[in-house]
Amino acid sequence: MQETNLFEYAVIRVVPRVDREEFLNVGVILYCPSLKFLGLRCSRQSDRLLTLDPKLDLEELSHHLHALGAITYGEETGGPIGGLDMASRFRWLTATRSTILQTSKVHPGLCADPAATLEELYKKLVL
Repeated sequence: MQETNLFEYAVIRVVPRVDREEFLNVGVILYCPSLKFLGLRCSRQSDRLLTLDPKLDLEELSHHLHALGAITYGEETGGPIGGLDMASRFRWLTATRSTILQTSKVHPGLCADPAATLEELYKKLVL
């Protein structure tokens, strides 16, 4: 039997018009401290997003999603936040905000393979 590890995850949502509170799940971020794993899986679902807001700037959204990835993986292009330790980056990424790009509340779980769990959550909650 494989050892299970505690992980936390949040769903990444695009809220094209914050005043309407409609959103579309576009990704998942998962953090497993015991395995030193922080991962992100997301996609820009253009057709579905434009249904919510035909005026949505998809290029700007792509830029923001790319920035989330840079911060998640601690890349230089992630700026000062990208240089923080893994736990701090996860907490920053999942902090409550009222912008076009938001995250759900953080949820816990147990897994043996965080990368596989991230993919499974992405398929279940986003696709």
